[in-house]
Amino acid sequence: MSRKSASFKGLVMGMVLLVCIVTVFMLIMGAMSSPEKQAVAVVGEFYRYEQEGEFSASWQLFHSAMKGKFSKGSYIQDRAHVFMNHFGVETFDYSMSEPEHIEQWKMSKTGPTIKNVYKILVTQTYKGKYGNFDLEQEVFAVEEKEEWKIIWDYNQ
Repeated sequence: MSRKSASFKGLVMGMVLLVCIVTVFMLIMGAMSSPEKQAVAVVGEFYRYEQEGEFSASWQLFHSAMKGKFSKGSYIQDRAHVFMNHFGVETFDYSMSEPEHIEQWKMSKTGPTIKNVYKILVTQTYKGKYGNFDLEQEVFAVEEKEEWKIIWDYNQ
């Protein structure tokens, strides 16, 4: 085999290997950015902010329908007052269930129907002056204007 032929075969093999690596990387990234994973990520981000007392940042992750329920200022004040002051805690631990995909859902009986919703049960564990307790809440993640947002259930 000539030197040129071996060099050419090496170049072709290198390019094939590079294409395979890029393809695998893109498949992994596509799986990681699936709607389900994005829904889980936004819920996790929301509760990390809440853990740190960064209520302004967590409020930003609300769907516009949630932001219409209370102003940013009142949310920040209420969350800090109720959860941190009344419960006598500085932070909490949390866990999340596996996401459940729901084709259509409404935040309230009179609200609009939202498609492609993910429901995640969040359990917050508090250890404070009144003992240890868990608070469970179903949290819904939805896509709004190409961003994943948080909605709570107000159905009666």
